[in-house]
Amino acid sequence: MSVNKVILIGNVGRDPEIRYPEKDFPVAYLSLATNERQPNSDTELVEWHILVMTGKNAEYAERYIRKGTKLYVEGKLRSREYVDKLKIARRRTEIYVDVMEILGRG
Repeated sequence: MSVNKVILIGNVGRDPEIRYPEKDFPVAYLSLATNERQPNSDTELVEWHILVMTGKNAEYAERYIRKGTKLYVEGKLRSREYVDKLKIARRRTEIYVDVMEILGRG
């Protein structure tokens, strides 16, 4: 048995970018910041996550999610490799969102 599940609560870093790779099938890309206090320190560690939403979640994101929105998301990790415009091979880890809930507005 194996499990691939991610649960995050954080703030959206930019407005969703919506693409339509197929007609009537939206895909939303957005960033989410999570932070945690460092032990025995006043500093915080900020981690940025790339979220991918499809279908109804993407439509909802397009309408209601903006930079600064506080979100709860559940999803799974997916990694992919691609070649960028400069012909450099890159690897990107994304969270494919299954469940989301807006917790507050920014």
